Amino acid sequence: MTALSDAATDLQLIRTATVTDASFDTRLDAQFPRLHGIFQELYGDRADAAEQLAAVVQEAAASWRRRSLELKARDAQRAADPDWFQSESMLGGVCYVDRFAGDLDGVRAQIPYFQELGLTYLHLMPLFDAPEGDNDGGYAVSSYRRVSPALGSMEELAALAADLRLAGISLVLDFIFNHTSNEHEWARKAVAGDPDFEDFYLIFPDRTMPDAYEQTVREIFPDDHPGSFVQLDDGRWIWATFYHFQWDLNYANPAVFRAMAGEMIFLANQGVEILRMDAVAFIWKRLGTTCESLPEAHLLLQAFNAVLDLAAPSMLFKSEAIVHPDEVVSYISRDECELSYNPLQMALTWEALATRDPRLLQQALERRHALPAGTAWVNYVRSHDDIGWTFADEDAAELGIDGYAHRRFLNDFYVNRVEGSFSRGATFQENPRTGDARVAGTTASLAGVEAGDAGGEDRVVLAHAIALSTGGIPLLYLGDEVGQLNDDGYLDDPHHAHDSRWVHRGERPAEAYAARHDESTPAGRIHSRLTRVIATRKATPALGGNRLIGFDAGHPTVLGYQRPGVGSVVLVLANVGDDPADIDALTLSGFDAAATDLVTAEPVDLAAGLTLPAHGFVWLEVGPR
Repeated sequence: MTALSDAATDLQLIRTATVTDASFDTRLDAQFPRLHGIFQELYGDRADAAEQLAAVVQEAAASWRRRSLELKARDAQRAADPDWFQSESMLGGVCYVDRFAGDLDGVRAQIPYFQELGLTYLHLMPLFDAPEGDNDGGYAVSSYRRVSPALGSMEELAALAADLRLAGISLVLDFIFNHTSNEHEWARKAVAGDPDFEDFYLIFPDRTMPDAYEQTVREIFPDDHPGSFVQLDDGRWIWATFYHFQWDLNYANPAVFRAMAGEMIFLANQGVEILRMDAVAFIWKRLGTTCESLPEAHLLLQAFNAVLDLAAPSMLFKSEAIVHPDEVVSYISRDECELSYNPLQMALTWEALATRDPRLLQQALERRHALPAGTAWVNYVRSHDDIGWTFADEDAAELGIDGYAHRRFLNDFYVNRVEGSFSRGATFQENPRTGDARVAGTTASLAGVEAGDAGGEDRVVLAHAIALSTGGIPLLYLGDEVGQLNDDGYLDDPHHAHDSRWVHRGERPAEAYAARHDESTPAGRIHSRLTRVIATRKATPALGGNRLIGFDAGHPTVLGYQRPGVGSVVLVLANVGDDPADIDALTLSGFDAAATDLVTAEPVDLAAGLTLPAHGFVWLEVGPR
């Protein structure tokens, strides 16, 4: 084993042992100093650092040689248009393969519908081999190179990716790289004492170190196990941040980075274009800290990013960081994750609908929406996961809101514990000791459709209209566009009954999809209205990108913002209240009086003011006066 030397020396040694081509060499010259510097910072005190770095580069070179000509052509296409994901034509969809389509062949059969809807991005929830029974919806991975046999094969996945590309749709998969399942080959070998793998996880002989770590580390899944460690059959303790069968990897060992980098670039060569980087905040541990969002977590992402630039330069990362808003933004850059979920906007959209008060959402859009060049938000109404109230307490305090009490209210409101609530959600991981909880539910059930509330369908459309007009990539959880309701059938499944998130992961609602063109049904009305809004976005260049300017609508229930375009502006006004909202002419007087409602294509005279119906919105194309 050899320690790291200087970058030039180590690069020369790697070159002599690695088969490359001119294209790879160019990228290696650009990326190696960055990758070497990160290895020096993370692993400079380890004797195997140089060996593991060389292995990473050699695997990247081999992967590049194996990469198909079609995927290399996609690399070149993306290099010529690096901001392709900023387009107003982008629209994402997300689903579980088995719940929505049965298997990968079933997904292929849905491609015409995806095209009808306008999808350009399809996120298939975890589909890798995983333990039978409870596996956290696939987030306990037993192999990154095998598809769950019930869904298909890796060859079928690569073929599906190619079919999606032909249809103009990029395939998105989860990269669950904080942990593996306890059945993964690495995990089995680690527990068995294999010297090549025993340091792949954090295993301790007794409670001394776990107790020390748990002084500062928070409990994530208290319903499953206390703290962050679970006991092995032989009495030892292993780190498991999430469920007891999900064992955290030890990235302080550079062999773990090398191994996971190999899994990542393998997936890239199957045609995956975007990886959702799961649980990014948790990937580095240090005693005496929360073990969340540590500087080393960012360095690891940068290192993975550099490896991608070598082996699959068109692939992008999407960050999943459900943390303080300031920390969410810290993961977003060309050097780490070009895309990121926007959990703050999602949570505050629901907060505004519950309170009929848009101030926290308005504040977030004006203060926390901006991103570095070359990056974008993924804006969503809900996901496979729960809703956590991720706003910053200091932001709430500026508006006279107590963060702790407000979160308690929101949790109670969305599970129908507040008189007059329109929502029929379910609590997830409620901790009676701390009062912490999150909320699960489909958009329609959370918004009031299930309860028969008169504003339910309007809220579904309004929430999506906000996500569709704030830029980046809007994301639909498939089924929401036809008003899918909660499914309590999960309670009859012993593998799911303990996890209330399955309430919003129901099977594809075939009857609702069959009725999507029948506007006498809730499915038909919601689908018709949403698809009209989607088509409007795709025809409006100003709604691409991320640039957004706040607008004070002068009304306590109206959210306002502007999306600047060429020669005009799209003014978005959204009424989260239960009553009509009048916007007076003076408030709108900074714009030319002649405006156009982009969704209806009708002219609007701003000189007469404007009235928004309850839970209504407008996208107005306006010019400066």
